[in-house]
Amino acid sequence: MIKTILFDLDDTLLGNSMDTFLPQYFALLQDYATRVLKVENFVPSVLQATKVMAQDTDPAATNYEIFWRAINQLLDLDFSMSEGLFDDFYLGDFNQLQGITQTFPAAAELIRACFRQGYQIVIATNPMFPRLAVEARLTWAGVPTAEFSYKLVTTIENMHATKPHQAYYREILAKINCAPEDALMVGDDWQRDIEPAAGLGLFTYWIQLPETTLPDATLPSAHGTLEELLARIESGWLQQLTVAT
Repeated sequence: MIKTILFDLDDTLLGNSMDTFLPQYFALLQDYATRVLKVENFVPSVLQATKVMAQDTDPAATNYEIFWRAINQLLDLDFSMSEGLFDDFYLGDFNQLQGITQTFPAAAELIRACFRQGYQIVIATNPMFPRLAVEARLTWAGVPTAEFSYKLVTTIENMHATKPHQAYYREILAKINCAPEDALMVGDDWQRDIEPAAGLGLFTYWIQLPETTLPDATLPSAHGTLEELLARIESGWLQQLTVAT
């Protein structure tokens, strides 16, 4: 019986193509690092450190710790004194990127419907961004943490693995004490959202973006738009999801 719904964020609850978003994000980040830290090659180091973090699933170290350890080695800077400086970036310059994202009206309606029916909600976004960046994007999506009491929001600070590792989904389920068969994963990314979650035994709903083709009709529990998912939930679809015996 479904008790928890996991939602991806970008291109699921928020219209935000990473192909468009990341170049502008990195340009802002480099400008900020140049002004504040006087570091000219910050973004290449960020990319290398992110790769190290993405490959690591050590449960003894958070993604945040892995990332900053790699940055320290690459740039030989004392980031114990400078990490906090990036809070100002995410509270300020980062919000310039809101204009290249799209709010989906159905997102807030869907989240409210889930809460009305008593489901606990996890924002299962790939935990490569800090909490402030994730909270900003949730606000842009019209589903802010100030309004909704999410069970968990995954961020670089509180997770020990990233998508598509199944360790990421295992950690979520362990944190919220939920069995795989009691959870539904909703996301647009087949390889990061659907395959690993389904492989662990979660039910899945693939957000089918325009001009995309369903890779495997037998894998997700269902697929379609946010609006179609909202209609399904309001019609009692989640109560019908059971593990085959």
